[in-house]
Amino acid sequence: MKVLHVISGGETGGSRKHVTTLLEQFPNESVCLLVFQDGPLAQEARQKGIRVEMLPQTSRYDLRIISKLASFINKEQFDIVHSHGPRANLFMSFIKKKIQAVWVTTIHSDPTLDFMKGGVKGRIFTMLNLRTLKKIDYFFAVSERFKDNLVTLGIPANIIHTIYNGITFSEPLERDYSLQKELKLSNDDFVMTMVARLHPIKGHDIVLEALKKLNNPEIHLVLVGDGPIRDEIEGLVRSKNLQDNVHFLGFRQDVDHIYSNSHIALLASHSESFPLALLEAANQKIPLISTDVGGVRQLISSNEYGWVVPTNDAEAFAEAITESYDNYKSGRLATKGEELYNHASTNFSLHALANSIDEVYKRLAKK
Repeated sequence: MKVLHVISGGETGGSRKHVTTLLEQFPNESVCLLVFQDGPLAQEARQKGIRVEMLPQTSRYDLRIISKLASFINKEQFDIVHSHGPRANLFMSFIKKKIQAVWVTTIHSDPTLDFMKGGVKGRIFTMLNLRTLKKIDYFFAVSERFKDNLVTLGIPANIIHTIYNGITFSEPLERDYSLQKELKLSNDDFVMTMVARLHPIKGHDIVLEALKKLNNPEIHLVLVGDGPIRDEIEGLVRSKNLQDNVHFLGFRQDVDHIYSNSHIALLASHSESFPLALLEAANQKIPLISTDVGGVRQLISSNEYGWVVPTNDAEAFAEAITESYDNYKSGRLATKGEELYNHASTNFSLHALANSIDEVYKRLAKK
C-alpha cells in the first residue's frame, strides 16, 4: 500500500508537526510527502528520512501544477492520497475524477473559520473550501467536536473517523534557565508560553487583555510562532504598555527546550482541533490553561491538569493565570505538571494515532 500526503508546505504550526511525526511512523517506501513550496515542513521531513516531492508554484494562485499532480499520483500508483489544508483539498478536488486513488483528508481546523477576518477574499475562499469538502471520500477529524461540525455541514457521519493527536513521550528536559537568560529575566519570574501562529483565530488579543488586567511585573508571556498579524499584535503590546512583559520569539524549532523553562502553557484559540502544542507542554510536565475548544477537555479532563476557560473571555483567562501563579508561589503547580504528564503519556501516544490511521487506510484500499 502506497500513501501520498499532500500539503501546501508553508505550515509552521501544529499541522506541520502532525504530518512529519505521523509519516515518520510508516515505512519509508510506503509514504511520500508532496508540497507546493519549500519551507520548515519539507526540511524537517527530509531530516527524518521521509521522501519529499515538490511541485513549486509561482504564487498560491498558480494552477498550472494541477495536471502535474494528477500525473504524479497515477504514475506512482498511490492507493491513498491524504490531503491537509484548504489549498491541498482544493487542488485535489480538481483532479478527483482523473485519479484512481482514494482521497482522504484530515480536518485540523474549523473549515468555516479558516479564513477568519479575510474580507471578501476570505468569504470566497471559505465558500470554495466548503464546496470542496463534498467531494472527499473519507475524513479524519481531530476531535469529536470537529466531527460534529462536519456532520452539520452535510458530511455523512459514517465517512468520518475521529482521531486525537499524539506525540512520542520522552523523559522531560531539565530546567536550565537558558530561556530566562536569553530574555534577561529573573529565575523567579513566572513564564507563560504560548506556541501558536500569529493569526486572528489564535486569540492572542485575549491573552494580552488578561495580562494587562493582572498588571504583575513578575508574569511574563513568551510568544512562539509567526504569522500574518504580527504587526497588529506588536501594536497591541505597545498600546497596552506590555513591552517589558511580552517576548516575541518567532518560529523556533526548540519548543521542548522553551517549554522546559516555562511554568505554564497557554492556548487561547477561538477554534482548535486537538493541539499538539499542548501535548508538547505536557511532555515537559508543564500544566495548561486553554480555551474550551476542540478536544481540549479530553486532555484537560480534570482540574488536576490545568484550567479550561470559555473562548473570548479575558476575565476568565486572567483568573486562571492568577490561580496558576498562586499555585507556582505555593509550590503546587509542579504537581499539576506531573499529573498531566502521567495522563497524557498514557492516553495520547503517537503510536496509537498511527495505528488507528493505518487501519483506516487498509480498509479503504481494499474497497
